[in-house]
Amino acid sequence: MLEDIKEVYYSEEQLHQIVERLGKQISNDYKGKNLMLVSILKGSVVFMADLMREITVPCSIDFMCVSSYGSDTENKTGVVKIVKDLDINVENYDILLVEDILDSGRTLDYVRNLLIDRHPSSIKICTLLDKPERRAVDLYADYSGAEVPDEFVVGYGLDYAEKYRNLPFIGVLKEEIYTN
Repeated sequence: MLEDIKEVYYSEEQLHQIVERLGKQISNDYKGKNLMLVSILKGSVVFMADLMREITVPCSIDFMCVSSYGSDTENKTGVVKIVKDLDINVENYDILLVEDILDSGRTLDYVRNLLIDRHPSSIKICTLLDKPERRAVDLYADYSGAEVPDEFVVGYGLDYAEKYRNLPFIGVLKEEIYTN
């Protein structure tokens, strides 16, 4: 796997610092609120696990699994399929959508609008990585760990063809890996 990585953007230590900073900010902002973290599977599971350990206020967690890329490397159509919906009724919760990367924004915009219709008290977005130059919809993260340029990144939950999620860092995948 390591031979497929062109360069490391964020080391394991840098990721820990990012998650720690986000956890402190979220803890301060959600004091006295009914916080529910909603992880968008599969990519955000590593980030969510670390983030929730840094949050010092009570919170619930739940998971959604959506499919929008198919076998491609990006969501070109905006079509989103709910593979696994939430188990908990979100009414009166302060939802924090936890995502690995905010890219075009199409998938997260769809999920956010779906959950707004379920009447939570509030809904915000927390993303580990933000790729603003690729945004196709008017959507921004309330909490953002770091920006990345328009390159294909993997590791720390992010994948290509279900591989590389277990890398402890965020790295750029060599182009020849995903263009062949």
